[in-house]
Amino acid sequence: MTLTAALPGSADPDALYDAFTGWATGRGLTLYPHQDEALIEIVSGANVIMNTPTGSGKSLVATAAHFAALADDRTTFYTAPIKALVSEKFFALCEIFGASNVGMLTGDASVNEDAPIICCTAEILANIALREGDRADVGQVVMDEFHFYAEPDRGWAWQVPLIELPQAQFVLMSATLGDTTRFVDDLSRRTGRSTAVVRSAERPVPLLFSYAMTPLHETLEELLSTKQAPVYVVHFTQAAALERAQALMSVNVCTRAEKDLIAEAIGNFRFTSGFGKTLSRLVRHGIGVHHAGLLPKYRRLVETLAQAGLLKVICGTDTLGVGINVPIRTVLFTGLSKYDGVRTRLLKAREFHQIAGRAGRAGFDTLGRVVVQAPEHVIDNEKALAKAGDDPKKRRKVVRKKPPEGSIGWGKPTFDRLVEAEPEPLTSSFQVSHAMLLNVIGRPGDAFAAMRHLLTDNHEDRPAQRRHIRRAVAIYRALRAGGVVEQLDEPDEQGRRVRLTVDLQFDFALNQPLSPLALAAIELLDVASPSYALDVLSVVESILDNPRQILSAQQFKARGEAVAAMKAEGIEYEARLELLDEVTWPKPLAELLEAAYEMYRQGHPWVADHELSPKSVVRDMYERAMTFTEYVQFYGLSRSEGLVLRYLADAYKTLRQTVPEDAKTEELVDLIEWLGELVRQVDSSLIDEWERLRNPTAEATPSVVDERPPAVTRNVRAFRVLVRNALFRRVELAALRRWSELGELDAAAGWDADAWADALDGYFALYDVIGTGPDARGPALLMIDQGRERWTVRQILDDPEGDHDWGISAEIDLAASDAAGEAVVRITAVGQL
Repeated sequence: MTLTAALPGSADPDALYDAFTGWATGRGLTLYPHQDEALIEIVSGANVIMNTPTGSGKSLVATAAHFAALADDRTTFYTAPIKALVSEKFFALCEIFGASNVGMLTGDASVNEDAPIICCTAEILANIALREGDRADVGQVVMDEFHFYAEPDRGWAWQVPLIELPQAQFVLMSATLGDTTRFVDDLSRRTGRSTAVVRSAERPVPLLFSYAMTPLHETLEELLSTKQAPVYVVHFTQAAALERAQALMSVNVCTRAEKDLIAEAIGNFRFTSGFGKTLSRLVRHGIGVHHAGLLPKYRRLVETLAQAGLLKVICGTDTLGVGINVPIRTVLFTGLSKYDGVRTRLLKAREFHQIAGRAGRAGFDTLGRVVVQAPEHVIDNEKALAKAGDDPKKRRKVVRKKPPEGSIGWGKPTFDRLVEAEPEPLTSSFQVSHAMLLNVIGRPGDAFAAMRHLLTDNHEDRPAQRRHIRRAVAIYRALRAGGVVEQLDEPDEQGRRVRLTVDLQFDFALNQPLSPLALAAIELLDVASPSYALDVLSVVESILDNPRQILSAQQFKARGEAVAAMKAEGIEYEARLELLDEVTWPKPLAELLEAAYEMYRQGHPWVADHELSPKSVVRDMYERAMTFTEYVQFYGLSRSEGLVLRYLADAYKTLRQTVPEDAKTEELVDLIEWLGELVRQVDSSLIDEWERLRNPTAEATPSVVDERPPAVTRNVRAFRVLVRNALFRRVELAALRRWSELGELDAAAGWDADAWADALDGYFALYDVIGTGPDARGPALLMIDQGRERWTVRQILDDPEGDHDWGISAEIDLAASDAAGEAVVRITAVGQL
């Protein structure tokens, strides 16, 4: 039975309270005192600031809030900081309230957007608030992870709804809010509702903090022997987390019987080569790895095995504060300092408590453990002092070790301070952008008065407000100069004194804001060009967010190759350094795109908020004819596989959503199909979830441990491209005479490096080069005979004379390809026809 069936006939607070608690009791749930307090305040119409520990049941309070809003016919919005949490909440609320009552807006997908309960990112709600103000159909706002209010780049989205939606009831939730006095007064003033703070220092599962002076492996062994697992070992880099996990392979974490259970649970899960093989060894030993760089299927596997109680140790990064679904009994900090992208600093109290709060599982643990590992130099110093004993002279002679260079020294006083410290007060991160002005100008009424309210009644101090006002004025002048807005002599029928001269789609600031520029740039391309499909891809890649690790790896590789080439040419060291500054990652169509951007910006000034970034990741992979695994290995990105895959998935979705049908040639459709199938075969969840959101009635994705993507051969069009790329990869390597790499690909079929070199000796006796341009990889030079169980293929080599009498023959095993998720090629002959 859905919760909507329990709705009383009225919004009477007592009736609502009784109905919800009755429903909860029927599900075996007993409300904690702080949940009960929050429920009473919510049904009474008050705003609620819920500042309670992690694991204290904030989700149930959010559900109660939606229930109260439904009873009063108010639209209620639930916001979260990341799309994954939004979609997770969407499906959870569909189960509780029924799919017809729940919708979702993320920019990537909109589902049932007129539903009375909407799940969305904070930015979506902020833009609704800017565009509609107090006219918006928003009766209630439940903001999860409200501490994101202080995030420098995104905090504006948590603040704007508080300013612009006075008609709404607010429920703000986080475990680490700090002093909330300012929010209480501010919310009550704006909404005219009383505002209650629900605090609970008592966790359902209390935490025990300790400071470990033993070496980390000894600390871990003690925790395991005293049954304090699962232990989450917190690191502040992905490399450190993996290094620690591999070091623990020497520790007997699990019994033989437990390892057998793990193997049984893993079953036929597909681990790809590269990092997948490493993870397979680790999890079978009872050790997990968890960080943002993993493929989603690997993270889910670790979470699933941990939830089943099969993993004793999980080594991960500090990102477990948001969205992690790993049951943890003990959190073990390897340090209390981190590099935040700018400098190395000590953890803030909020960061420490956000991570520590993940320890202890309600319903499983009676106590959660938080252990902070003392730095190695502190442990060594204590050992040296202990060895000196009580003799003052010996103790004075002890040479104390210092923290490693580049790190920050800390010890037990830092630990004690963080344990006792309250999270720091949240600080305002308000920002002004073109999108903000456009949204406000687009709403009915006086835009000048609305902007004055927004700029002078926010949470910034007066000097910051003056800076925002100056920026808003500059943006407005640019919009006027660009003809995007016009000032009216008299207010129009909707009270506007200034209005937009262009129509903006609802999500213009949310889902690839440079998409209109991409459409304009695609029109500049020559459809008849052999590179048209790849050029369209480059246009789309230029509007995607930069995948920093991939671009850095490309630049590193390019500079290495440039240095080698310059050395071969005899260029002096100083000159090489100067030339290297100009070497960066590949940027196809950079001049055309930057010229288009400048021209487009003149009529659309708001694009200045967003950076155009020419780059080549998907195109690079396609032109190199590499599989996902080959590409990751080529650039040394095994720790960032998840980032690579998310970028590929974003490129696929943007190609699908942005490129008009009349701009799609057959070759471009092939490319899009290839990219979608490549992503599916590596990890189907990213596209499956997107498709499921676009079609919520589709069947649910199977359990991660039974993860199997659809058969790769079922999509014949995409599979033909995979086959073409596999053969062309061999053409490229042959053109470069990289016999050893060809041998690595085909030694199992009897084609080692020597066999390849011998087979092509005759070709290179006749011709100097093998062509690798667009014609060489085109369909005209690839012959495919499609059988039921195997395909027979012949890749013709593009010789400079155009004789086309040399080629590579192969068989494609369809069943083996389905098992591997890629084209399985067996070379049968290389030579002249």
